[in-house]
Amino acid sequence: MKKSSIFTDIELVINSLNTASISSERKEILQNLIDYIQSKVDLKETVRINFICTHNSRRSHLSQVWAQTMATYFGIEKVFCYSGGTEATALFPMAAKTLENSGFQIQTLSEGKNPVYAIKYAENEHPIIGFSKKLDDDFNPKKGFVAIMTCDSANEACPFVPGAEKRIPIMFLDPKAFDNTPQQAEKYQERSLQIATELKYVFSKIK
Repeated sequence: MKKSSIFTDIELVINSLNTASISSERKEILQNLIDYIQSKVDLKETVRINFICTHNSRRSHLSQVWAQTMATYFGIEKVFCYSGGTEATALFPMAAKTLENSGFQIQTLSEGKNPVYAIKYAENEHPIIGFSKKLDDDFNPKKGFVAIMTCDSANEACPFVPGAEKRIPIMFLDPKAFDNTPQQAEKYQERSLQIATELKYVFSKIK
């Protein structure tokens, strides 16, 4: 498995993430996703992961982008990451800015109420197209995927995700609580790095 040409700044961030900081309780939750990915890799099947949150504006996007990046970083092929919500709103600008601060190259493809971004993490890989969408949007897979529930309310609202082979709750606290406060940038960065650390742990376990 070859490592791809991830941008140097992102690689420095990934190298600095300490997976030993993850609690054993948290590792137990993450093991479900490790098992799913490993089973697909063993069968040489495509891995499709859809990260789902209520508004598809913050946590689900951070998870999608970091998961796709980690798969490339660890040279795990045929991994495609998606995100969706129980409703569509917009990718929150601070979430995009937080990724930019970690070295992602972000280009605004269209503006308006629900802007569309191209989020590039490596020289020779397709950029991730980031915008807010419902989980069953045509942009997302219809079957043969694992649904990762990244927030309590989406987890409660969607006990069943149509087309999902498996549904795994891996919840993260919402940085939205700190919007319009002096701690906003710090808290978004904190959440982004927590998500990155946990997904680094997940993909580092795939053989």
